[in-house]
Amino acid sequence: MAYIHRAFTETLKNRVQYSKCTLVIGARQVGKSTLIRHEFADYNRANFDDYLTRLQAKEEPKLFFLNNPSPLFIDEVQKEPAILEEIKRIVDESNDRGMFILSGSQKLTLIKGVSESLAGRVSVCELNGLSLREIHHVSFNRHFIPTDEYIKEREKQLVSYDHIWDIIHRGSYPELYDIPRDWQDFYASYLATYIERDIHELISADSITFTKFLTAVAARTGEILNYANIAGDVGVSEPTVKTWLSILERTGIVYLLQPYSASALTRAIKAPKVYFRDTGLACYLSRWLSADALKNSAVAGNMFETFIVSEILKSYTNEGKDYRFQIFYYRGKDKKASMENEIDLIIEENGILYPIEIKMTGDPKASMASANTVLDRIPDKKRGNGIILCLIDRKTYLRENLIALPITYI
Repeated sequence: MAYIHRAFTETLKNRVQYSKCTLVIGARQVGKSTLIRHEFADYNRANFDDYLTRLQAKEEPKLFFLNNPSPLFIDEVQKEPAILEEIKRIVDESNDRGMFILSGSQKLTLIKGVSESLAGRVSVCELNGLSLREIHHVSFNRHFIPTDEYIKEREKQLVSYDHIWDIIHRGSYPELYDIPRDWQDFYASYLATYIERDIHELISADSITFTKFLTAVAARTGEILNYANIAGDVGVSEPTVKTWLSILERTGIVYLLQPYSASALTRAIKAPKVYFRDTGLACYLSRWLSADALKNSAVAGNMFETFIVSEILKSYTNEGKDYRFQIFYYRGKDKKASMENEIDLIIEENGILYPIEIKMTGDPKASMASANTVLDRIPDKKRGNGIILCLIDRKTYLRENLIALPITYI
């Protein structure tokens, strides 16, 4: 199988070079193990998916590290988090860098364990599925921020993103771009593996009920979370829905986009929006079995928005940036307005707010960004370029501070 070069590679190499321990988090099958094995071939390897390996690490940690000396790559480290204490002891006794690379697919659980055991000793970074840049071999690796300077630099490496609906439907898992794997077979196997290996110990329900829950969430990707609505569809309680959504988030299946909070926006909705990290998995769960059917469906707009949000997040993680406190959405209602205002994304950087609309259209209008002025009420913040990311074929100014951008600029 051909190795697919990852944009995250240089970020990871830099983290390993200057840190005693590096933790790579991300969903199952996004390519964590393949990347690390390829780029750090001289490292010893241990996989905690193997029960005997995990048992030795738990019961005889000193013996485990004698048999697996550093530099060491430990895969699926969340399966035995107690090993982090022994790693702490080893790194504290050495001045070497790059001693350990850890990977795992339970993001929040791992970060909590690492913060307790390896605080100040580990660099945490995130790997997601393939980005459009990686699929089309674009080397540009800066996070999406619609400044004039970013747009100018991005224009030096624009390529046409052909067959975009095929990519949205296929999803972003590397195996689907590496070998001619049957799409339905891949996602059926992925779903079974995810439930059996990643969450079977975390839920009390049977796999059929949990799959029904996954399907209900997939059908709502790109929407504001309504816990009661999902609970009614699945036949479980609202607290159960909240618990299970937390599991989906920490295993890298969904992303919860938080609303922008400012005292000036007193009538803003406070609930997060939910996005599947991989549109292919969302399509499989909601039974959109072809790209053409998806493109012409009632959910096409939500799936397109889900895909674009995921691409923007990837642009951050591939550069090693933390997006958690920089990307939001807004929906609210002014006292004077008869309709709700909505901004799909707000990216905040250096005190500037960049409002972004995501539209599945080739004919964007300035009126699509009419809600942007709500940001002018926020004290101590400035409003930057407004952007409409859409299917237009070239950059077009709709106003002096409002630009329609093709998705090739992501």
